[in-house]
Amino acid sequence: MWERSLVLSAPGKVILHGEHAVVHGKVALAVALDLRTFLRLRPCGEGRVCVRLPGVGVVRSWDTLRLQALRRGFAADFDESKSPSVEQLDTLKEFAGISAGASAPESLATLAFLYMCLAISAKYGNVPSVDILVWSELPTGAGLGSSAAYAVCLAAALLTACGAISCPLKDGESTARWTEEELTLINSWAFQGERVIHGNPSGVDNAVATWGGALRYQSGKITPLKRVPMLRILLTNTKVPRSTKVLVASVKEKILKFPAIMNPVLDSIDAISQECQSVLEAMPANPSPEYYPVLEELFDINQHHLNVIGVGHPSLDRLCRVTASHGLHSKLTGAGGGGCGITLLRSDTSPLAVEAAKRDLCACGFECWETSIGAPGVTLHSSSSLNAEVLHALSES
Repeated sequence: MWERSLVLSAPGKVILHGEHAVVHGKVALAVALDLRTFLRLRPCGEGRVCVRLPGVGVVRSWDTLRLQALRRGFAADFDESKSPSVEQLDTLKEFAGISAGASAPESLATLAFLYMCLAISAKYGNVPSVDILVWSELPTGAGLGSSAAYAVCLAAALLTACGAISCPLKDGESTARWTEEELTLINSWAFQGERVIHGNPSGVDNAVATWGGALRYQSGKITPLKRVPMLRILLTNTKVPRSTKVLVASVKEKILKFPAIMNPVLDSIDAISQECQSVLEAMPANPSPEYYPVLEELFDINQHHLNVIGVGHPSLDRLCRVTASHGLHSKLTGAGGGGCGITLLRSDTSPLAVEAAKRDLCACGFECWETSIGAPGVTLHSSSSLNAEVLHALSES
């Protein structure tokens, strides 16, 4: 039986620059968002594995002997280097009572948990009797990497419980992180969870949730930036729904129709990403105000480019106008067409200006968070290091 409680967390993500252009081989910068998903693992009554996901209404429990029997049916096919097969997922759906075509968040979250639990125990030994509770500061379906943060937390917790990786938190420490080799293993299994949920993900979201900071992504290659400061932002959800698939297709159509016009725009977005990378890597950990004007200009230029390629939206234009009236600079993040925007806050931006901007954004019907980018990746926590809101959420569930 597992004998100790663990609490760990992983960050969400935003695209800083390069959205849509990345589909056409250009550079994108993804940064860790300091809105986090938390997981508590603790001993459970003998012979049960329990998972509770209050954010999506999941409360499930399975007998460990039944899980072991199910795993023996296809254990040889479980591996972190191989995509989950249709047959495996169909079997797990039947076992969990999930309808064949289900795509609701609660169904996919349950399926990812079952797959990762069986696959990890097949390779490293049985998952002990544990109770897992997951709670998140991230909204689902907003393009902020909530599923990847969930998958990274699950991978880290299950690998630790099976003894595949260490439990690095020592007495007296508030937080701890795993070794580079262990993080690589966590990331590979989290990618499997993302495959269960999304089918064919890029791997960017889970990599950001694992390592934190900022990553450069181009043509399938993921490279961590050498050094990234934590930067304050406002994150705003316009709550306007959009289809990433439709937006990506519309950009492709415009490129095919006007290649001589659109390709230079994509090249310019690529140059913005690379210039931003150079600026971030040159900034100290606590940057003074003079470092911000270039970042603000890059936000403004890229936002105009994204409107040119057709992924803007009146709600995002309104967001940019509202924040500009307070001397702040914003751009969309992610697919566009609604969704979320980010607003850069200088180190000397007054709290009054931030509160006024938040008030005006909320008056538009938007949801707004003051947070940071460049946050640490998956982390183990002592109870004393958790803020009161997280502790309350964990204790209430």
